[in-house]
Amino acid sequence: MLISQILAVAIFVIMFVAIIVGKVHRYIPALIGAGLTLTIVFLATMNSPESITNVLNLGQLGQLNFWVPGQEHIESYGINWQTIVFIGGMMTMVEGLGEVGFFRWICLLLAKMVNYKIVPILIVFMLLSGFLSMFIDSITVLLFLAMVTIELARLLKFDPVPVIIAEIFAANTGGAATMSGDPPNIIIGTALGYTFTDFAANTGVIAWIGMLFTLGFFYFVFRKKLTSSQAGAGTPTAHYPEPSEAIIDRRHFLLNAAIFVAVVALIVTHAETGLSMALIGVIAALLVLLAAGKGALHIIKRIDWRTLLFFIGLFICVGGLEETGVLTMLAQSIRDISGGNLVLVIPLILWVSAFASAIVDNIPFAATMVPVIVNLSRTAGISLPTMAWTLALGTDIGGNATPIGASANVVGTAIAEREGYPISWGKFCKYAIPAMIMVVSLCWLYLIVRYA
Repeated sequence: MLISQILAVAIFVIMFVAIIVGKVHRYIPALIGAGLTLTIVFLATMNSPESITNVLNLGQLGQLNFWVPGQEHIESYGINWQTIVFIGGMMTMVEGLGEVGFFRWICLLLAKMVNYKIVPILIVFMLLSGFLSMFIDSITVLLFLAMVTIELARLLKFDPVPVIIAEIFAANTGGAATMSGDPPNIIIGTALGYTFTDFAANTGVIAWIGMLFTLGFFYFVFRKKLTSSQAGAGTPTAHYPEPSEAIIDRRHFLLNAAIFVAVVALIVTHAETGLSMALIGVIAALLVLLAAGKGALHIIKRIDWRTLLFFIGLFICVGGLEETGVLTMLAQSIRDISGGNLVLVIPLILWVSAFASAIVDNIPFAATMVPVIVNLSRTAGISLPTMAWTLALGTDIGGNATPIGASANVVGTAIAEREGYPISWGKFCKYAIPAMIMVVSLCWLYLIVRYA
């Protein structure tokens, strides 16, 4: 290996370790790693300002086809601005929806529909978690769903931990169904030019088959635990919260709900309209901020800017591996191990992605693997779409296994702990790992039967 390659790998590994340890917010090691990559690897070692320009990729933002590509594929290299702009826009929309009580209203409405019975609440909240995660970030889904679950748990006197674990698993599984679901899918889709319907037709089928198996699994393992606590829930029906109580301002509620429906329609039809995911994110943000009026500044302040900075730093570090040729070497290693045989490549990518995403956050893993599968497709002639669906399923479902496997897991467990319901690694993994292995095994069978 060249000095530049050794340094790029060292910086990336140290960044990864710092993210796993979690002593500071992950955007800090990502930005430090990015700064070291730009200065030490590109400037000091390679003496290549062109590499900095390539990885920062700022010129792409000024190109018309970045915003309205039509049927043309937007080449992605270095910082994936499509992912960052889209997620930023969706964060803005979600903050606006949260401000008017939209998500709490949905949760209370479903709870009322099942008469505030705990086991039915488990099932409908899992379905809600999976469905909403098809369109908005699973992190956001867990932010409001975990809070409403804890609110109901205190009212009905049951332990919310099993329900939150199930909601986390459902969010990541449902998010695997579409391009706009989990962040790894947004990274994969925008980098490779796949659409919402591409994902829905390929990963969506097995994701929802896996969801049905997941529903059955968590129903049987949690039913007795939740049912036994129902006996102590003697709260009169009159004291149950009404869905209407969640609506803070009816006019703004209806306006933001209409914006949500319109944005979902744009996401689903973006292949037909020719709009990029980035432009849809901008449209979502602008509509919500205009609807908020004087409250727009408050919404902007509540956006998770640190996560967006994390993405920028991460893409630069991955760009260092790509620019120095490390990822090309990794792709060649996979080709040599598998012999270019798709039957061997599928389980190799799927299970490595699944177990790697169980140990580290699946976002950086997906960002690292995208250029690897592109190189593998070019050098070994293996189907790129098949590897993309395999990578998406492996990272999304594998991220379920541990409390740090996906960002939704971190958020859900953090909220539970903050509210006085800590979820230990042992308790989380006891239920999540068997469920993860079950669903990934289903994905393996599906991928082999359909594509090999």
